[in-house]
Amino acid sequence: MREIKADEAYKVYDCLESMAEHHNKVSTYFKGHYPTISSKEIIRDFERKLEEGKAFISVVENEDKVVGFCKISVNGSEGVIDYLAVLEEERGRGYGTALIDWAFKKFAELNITGIELKVVYGNDVINLYKKYGFKEKSIIMRVSK
Repeated sequence: MREIKADEAYKVYDCLESMAEHHNKVSTYFKGHYPTISSKEIIRDFERKLEEGKAFISVVENEDKVVGFCKISVNGSEGVIDYLAVLEEERGRGYGTALIDWAFKKFAELNITGIELKVVYGNDVINLYKKYGFKEKSIIMRVSK
């Protein structure tokens, strides 16, 4: 596992695609609506945020291929786990846990006191997040046509 820089952000493309596919399978209300913007646009945003020092990405690699990643962002003393994705065929190997551990360690280094994340309703990864002490704070409602 290692942190990447802006010029390596493209390496998470397959994970973003896999995450969108997963969300389209498990989402209770919005199957077929992911991604809302293309993975290429998301990667361009990652590059900008990494260059600005407002975000950090750690990846898990298997034979030089990124099989999972976590992107976090910071704003003052608040942090957000923006993305946590592991390729479907690589799930269940502890990579998600390792990536969350990295995020918490990075937040501690940056003196972050509050951490937030969003989860697609219906995604069972919520059980992993609850093990780290995350609790539901609000429900975001949306209408998509």
